[in-house]
Amino acid sequence: MDVKSAFLNGFIEEEVYVRQPPGFESAKFLDQVFKLRKALYGLKQAPRAWYARLKSFLLKSGFVMGSVDKTLFLLSRGGDTLIVQIYVDDIIFGGSSHALVSSFAEQMSRKFEMGLMGPEGTFVHQAKYTKDILKKFDMGDSKPMTTPMSTNTALDADEDGEAVDQKEFRGMIGSLLISHRQAVKRIFRYLKFTPEHGLWYSSGSSLFLRGFSDANHAGCRIDRKSTSGTCQLLGTSLVSWSSRKQASLSLNRVYSCCYQLLWMKATLSDFGLRFGRIPLLVDSTSAISVAMKPVLHSRTKDIDMRFHFLRDHYEKGDIDLVHVVTQN
Repeated sequence: MDVKSAFLNGFIEEEVYVRQPPGFESAKFLDQVFKLRKALYGLKQAPRAWYARLKSFLLKSGFVMGSVDKTLFLLSRGGDTLIVQIYVDDIIFGGSSHALVSSFAEQMSRKFEMGLMGPEGTFVHQAKYTKDILKKFDMGDSKPMTTPMSTNTALDADEDGEAVDQKEFRGMIGSLLISHRQAVKRIFRYLKFTPEHGLWYSSGSSLFLRGFSDANHAGCRIDRKSTSGTCQLLGTSLVSWSSRKQASLSLNRVYSCCYQLLWMKATLSDFGLRFGRIPLLVDSTSAISVAMKPVLHSRTKDIDMRFHFLRDHYEKGDIDLVHVVTQN
């Protein structure tokens, strides 16, 4: 469900004054200002005030706050459980009893103005933003491309390249720091091909937790460093991911993936979910060997902490390092 005008529901504790808005001036008190009793959009206190009011409402209704995630609330009634996860003005909820779920929806609708969405699952996409940015940079009629760049292209510094307007260029590519204008145009053409692509989170997905870790060996032509990627899935749902250039041995990315899985394991314990060994699938047999075998040599001195961290959690039964071929 979505809370309409959520920030207008929060009460503020600080003294905040605003000028009389145009069209709402008081003829008797033109030289005076309004003192706010409730929050307004644009106030830095607004998100906190809304969270405080919603939190108070849920706790008074019998919910218990999660021990790890303070935006998670749980309600137990008899043998049934209701789970409510909030993110600013969006609320995802579900439970083991249809009556309990329906009762919560009605209770929230009476208290706040709500909008309800379907129960089958959630589809996250950027279709509107993609179409807007294509229109903004006059790429709406461009020829679609099936990939964001050629698989044979290697990007490096172009010392003799044509100078471009950096302000316009950065506005086009956002956080993509690419020095090739044609490469950026290709990305826009790829967005033209995939505006409706997104992530589907099915309500019927399993709750099997696992992580993947991969890297391209010495992929950067300039400094020969590798780019590593990790992703974590709950059932078929991709819930977190990262991609970054490595500073050192590939064990760093395995350590990073393990750390994320352990955080997710602790967070999901508030949902009543318990996990044994979580599979962490790695394409590097050397990284697995260094993490699992109690042998240190000169090349691993700079990664002792990560080595011990991984080995400790392997021995505790938290994770299971499993080899997976690069193609998978």
